[in-house]
Amino acid sequence: MSKKQLFVALLSLLICAPSHAGTTLRGEISAAQEQDASGNGLSDEAISRELDLFRGAEISLRQAMKIADSLHPGSRIVDVSFDGGSGSSVYRVKTFRLDRIWEDAIDARTGEVAGNATVSSMSELKLEDRLNLIAMQSVRQELADAVFVAEDSTSGKALSGGLMNEAGKLIFVIVVLSGTNLKQVMLEPPSASNLETLPHRSRQH
Repeated sequence: MSKKQLFVALLSLLICAPSHAGTTLRGEISAAQEQDASGNGLSDEAISRELDLFRGAEISLRQAMKIADSLHPGSRIVDVSFDGGSGSSVYRVKTFRLDRIWEDAIDARTGEVAGNATVSSMSELKLEDRLNLIAMQSVRQELADAVFVAEDSTSGKALSGGLMNEAGKLIFVIVVLSGTNLKQVMLEPPSASNLETLPHRSRQH
């Protein structure tokens, strides 16, 4: 099956990722989590600053994924996001194998590994996240395949990607910067396990 056949839906242009994807895409515009003086929501200045840092990154998200993938042989990438709010621009990449999850920071300027990996176990995750990882084991396609499709379909550059449950199915969710706009692409991998036991979040526009 070709990568093109992964494509399910391309949502409308977004100013930022919708709240239902927030837990999956933690950090895609982390600096934009700042609020304005009235506490009314995301700061336009913070969003703009984060995106400017992303545009200036020497290393692409896909390159960062390849680097992180080589650190833990046999593992699979399940979440990746650009983070410019931690003092230096990095990609935060989560990989898992069996019941272990690693989170590595890849310098977006040099491609070097920044610091030591944070290691956790599946038992520390929320039920939804655990079931998503279990379902991922029945899927042949990788998150990198979904990133390729999303970038190709939008002519943009991905700044985050992860897993979520949509209507009981495992979905790859990719956020792409295309021109001056953010787009969210949702991709259903073939043979994804049915996740009807998971709580379903209603879509917000």
